[in-house]
Amino acid sequence: MAAGEVEIAPFSLSHAHAGTHRGTGFGARLMREFLREAGGCAVIDGGLATELEAHGADLKDPLWSAKYLFTSPDLIKKVHLDYLEAGANILITASYQATIQGFESRGFSTEESEALLRRSVELACEAREIFQGRRLRASDRCSKDGISSKQHPVLIAASIGSYGAYLADGSEYSGNYGLEVTLETLKDFHRRRLQVLSEAGADIIAFETIPCKIEAQAYIELLQECNIKIPVWFSFTSNDGINIVSGDSLMDCASIADSCDNVVAIGFNCTSPRYIHSLILSIRKLTEKLIVIYPNSGESYDPDKKEWVASNGVSGEDFVSYVSKWHEAGASLIGGCCRTTPDTIRAIAKALRKDFYLLHNDTERNILKDSFLIDSA
Repeated sequence: MAAGEVEIAPFSLSHAHAGTHRGTGFGARLMREFLREAGGCAVIDGGLATELEAHGADLKDPLWSAKYLFTSPDLIKKVHLDYLEAGANILITASYQATIQGFESRGFSTEESEALLRRSVELACEAREIFQGRRLRASDRCSKDGISSKQHPVLIAASIGSYGAYLADGSEYSGNYGLEVTLETLKDFHRRRLQVLSEAGADIIAFETIPCKIEAQAYIELLQECNIKIPVWFSFTSNDGINIVSGDSLMDCASIADSCDNVVAIGFNCTSPRYIHSLILSIRKLTEKLIVIYPNSGESYDPDKKEWVASNGVSGEDFVSYVSKWHEAGASLIGGCCRTTPDTIRAIAKALRKDFYLLHNDTERNILKDSFLIDSA
């Protein structure tokens, strides 16, 4: 770094909460500061697998997108960058279907499997570093022209998918694991992955597509038993707008999440947009924690063919038309899940932050565009 230059570090919860104490809402205040810097509402990225497929990836594999952690990690990083450039403030790592057990079944050792989990976080962090570097250089150019560049804080969320995602049999969309799968079974399955990802450099853990009450309880007990230090969010999935997909009570599941200090946000992902508003209103009655929502497109998944099937999905325009309503109802972390794209995220960012996200004028917009093109050349 040249003399006189100031290094600007990206906003990071993992560094910011050092020295704080559990039991005092250690992550809530910091998440609110992050939201303030983001303009009041943070934009989560969109479908990782959807965008990988758009670049030619074949995901008809039990490891799904996690396969590309060892076959094409640069493609994962490119997709992360595409979402940042579209306006995302939160990158979710490619670890949703990445498990030690799954990697070991493909011949990787335990040590290699754990390294692949850490690699999912490293790729997202590398994408953030590239993006922030580009914006810093663009900001320098803007300043020379007397233009103020907007802040763009970015957090890394380490994804932990459900036990059903590992099974790759569609049970992540039903929570029907069978009577032989107990609370202890789930804790044993998730324990080491949670420990590795929580220590890999992510800012927050994202427990995603939680289909049943017993899995939510397993996560809560592991957070306490493993003394996890970073904040987490709990994201359930629903197919009726009333309960979660297993049929377990939404209020019971949300209460479990609300009981834990580590949990800074509760909400839903991979759920049809048509159900989101009523779900927000329901959990708003129960919790004062942040609400996180990132629905799918409304299409349905065929676990046998391992592909999405057009059903009553909504168009991109209709999807985005819900966004302001969700924000007004109380959601402050908003993005997209399966079958959403950088275009979706760009439209969400525009809808949420007209005064914050959009650049001041064409001059600044062109400076930033040139910076991205030059850096990518």
